[in-house]
Amino acid sequence: MDHEAVKGSATRSGVRRHPSGTPRTFWRKIREPLAQSRFVKNAIASLFAQFVRLIRLTNRVVDGSAQISGGAYSQFEPGIIALWHGQHLLTPAYYPKGRPLVAMVSRSADAELNALMIEKFGIEAVRGSGGREGAKHLDKGGAKALIALKKSLATGKNVAMIADIPHGTPRDAGLGIVLLARLSGRPILPAAIATSRRKVLERSWDKTTINLPFGRSSIVVGTPVFVPANADEAEMERKRQEVTAALNAATAEAYRLVDGSK
Repeated sequence: MDHEAVKGSATRSGVRRHPSGTPRTFWRKIREPLAQSRFVKNAIASLFAQFVRLIRLTNRVVDGSAQISGGAYSQFEPGIIALWHGQHLLTPAYYPKGRPLVAMVSRSADAELNALMIEKFGIEAVRGSGGREGAKHLDKGGAKALIALKKSLATGKNVAMIADIPHGTPRDAGLGIVLLARLSGRPILPAAIATSRRKVLERSWDKTTINLPFGRSSIVVGTPVFVPANADEAEMERKRQEVTAALNAATAEAYRLVDGSK
């Protein structure tokens, strides 16, 4: 039988498929609508919240951790809880219930799931990001977010903020959180949570840590950082460095507790 005839017959009978019918092409067509679906986003956020709760339930808090549920830090409230990128994912599950908390979450599309997830813990999300160069260099969204956080502090609510700048230098505080402390008169509380079982995503810019169940956990709150209302540019830079040092020290202590305790 002629080869061309067989090829033509197969094409006419539907055996040969157009590339548009491949599974990969189909996924490309539905990927964007799924990414925009509020239902899908909520479902993923709910699963993530349940996983974070599982981590909290299955990781015993080791001795030496901060007793944040007993009111030991009430003298510093309302305060600005400072966290590092990639080390903040467990915060909603460890934050004491019944205490109002407002958290700044990046306005990026990737951070939307994080915003939806923390809302399932009763935490209010404010979208924005802090600036490295001070108030006059904050974008409009970042400035509005800082104003919203300042108002929350004025009403007695604690706020949480990632100290380092997205895709900037990891574990190096920006000036946004320092500016908020100056404007509000409230202290910055460097905080860290660690687990003994974890997976570090080495290729991510911030070395994101995925915490795992069935291990030990620790909570550390470092030395509060106060920023004077009349702080000039040089003083703001010194306070930025102080926040960086205090938060790195808290993070190191959190890992020491879980890795050194038996």
